[in-house]
Amino acid sequence: MTEPRPLAVFDLDGTLADTAHRQHFLESSPRDWRGFFAAAPADTPLSEGVALAREAAADCDLLYLTGRPERCRADTEEWLRAHGLPEGPVRMRRDHDRRPAVQTKLEALRGLRASRTVRMLVDDDPLVLAEAERAGFRVVEADWGRTSAELRAGQEREGRT
Repeated sequence: MTEPRPLAVFDLDGTLADTAHRQHFLESSPRDWRGFFAAAPADTPLSEGVALAREAAADCDLLYLTGRPERCRADTEEWLRAHGLPEGPVRMRRDHDRRPAVQTKLEALRGLRASRTVRMLVDDDPLVLAEAERAGFRVVEADWGRTSAELRAGQEREGRT
């Protein structure tokens, strides 16, 4: 019996999908998270991230690990298909889970590692990357996107993405 291919784990927002056009929804108080996520289908793909995902798919299975809430699943999966990203399961945040991204993503990575080799995590969140690296994962920083301070706060303090 052959061992399964390793996993390459990719974040979505700021890694594969350009969120710049919808970050204005987070500048108001309170932040308009519904508007922010409703605008996600209009994201343009980030060419650097897409190229890396396609390259990784040559010898890895892909898994998409996002902080987007589960209610965004249909739009998210359609966006991945529409932009020709490699097939792979999408792990999303439960709709009312407000834990920081670093906590939810590390929990998911550790669960994956229990049964598969995780070759790399590609993400734009420095806190997630630092903790993943400390936990022994190979990380690739997606430094090609534009993430506002408001979106970072949503990831780390509000548990929204």
